[in-house]
Amino acid sequence: MNAALPKTGLPASFAVDAFVAATLAEDLGTVGDITSNAVIPADARFTGVMDSRDPIVVAGLDLAEAFFRTLDPDVRIERLVQDGQQVAAGTILMRLEGAGRAMLTAERSALNTVQHLSGIATMTRGYVDAIAGTGAILLDTRKTIPGLRVLEKYATRMGGAQNHRMGLWDAAMIKDNHVAVAGGVAEAVRRAKDAGIAHIIVEVDRIDQIAPALEAGATHLLLDNMPPAMLREAVALVGGRVPTEASGGVNLDTIRAIAQTGVTYVSVGRLTQSAPAADIGLDFTTA
Repeated sequence: MNAALPKTGLPASFAVDAFVAATLAEDLGTVGDITSNAVIPADARFTGVMDSRDPIVVAGLDLAEAFFRTLDPDVRIERLVQDGQQVAAGTILMRLEGAGRAMLTAERSALNTVQHLSGIATMTRGYVDAIAGTGAILLDTRKTIPGLRVLEKYATRMGGAQNHRMGLWDAAMIKDNHVAVAGGVAEAVRRAKDAGIAHIIVEVDRIDQIAPALEAGATHLLLDNMPPAMLREAVALVGGRVPTEASGGVNLDTIRAIAQTGVTYVSVGRLTQSAPAADIGLDFTTA
């Protein structure tokens, strides 16, 4: 849906250095890594591999590399897979060799990031596979962890979804509370149009709301919590005049039947709300 974002790679506007610095500062506090500084000799070297213990879709390796390079600019890293790649359990994602203290200090921040983003990408790919062949497109939502939206939405792209709104700024979404305060669908849409907003999404949860929303000028209908039979009726009534999006009550057991109703999109909040972290580790090697 958001065609302005690259299919792969973080948006150029994302401040990788600032994210890495803030994450490391959270972990290091004011005194640093007291364990590594006490236990690891200053000249010790660390050679290791980052590998996946489960089948996953990879996401976040650029960030992992940035953590290691921030603490040791001379670290040697060999990337063996790329973000968006589906890999089997036991796959080595990268090899690295660098200063022992730096590698161990960066380890948790790097792993936390890759585990979280790969978990989202992996769950997303499961949903994409579940609707393969239906013609429907999977969307994410704004149900993201505060401060991590750009990264989490990047991960859903790596899993094969498209991004829905990135925030409150790139499209209007008129929901029931907006309608109630504005005094009706037509009035809410009119005000959005008068404000110069081109993309106006209107949420409807009943068939009789569709015609008024379209007549008012909605450019996209969000069909909220409608069962498949009602979705088919809604899609037929819309007749292709605007894109339709099914949302609410979507999980792996229900998504294919929802996608087969002819909707343009299916949006799933659990991609970013509920994805479990991928099981990825960093292991010391002697070779």
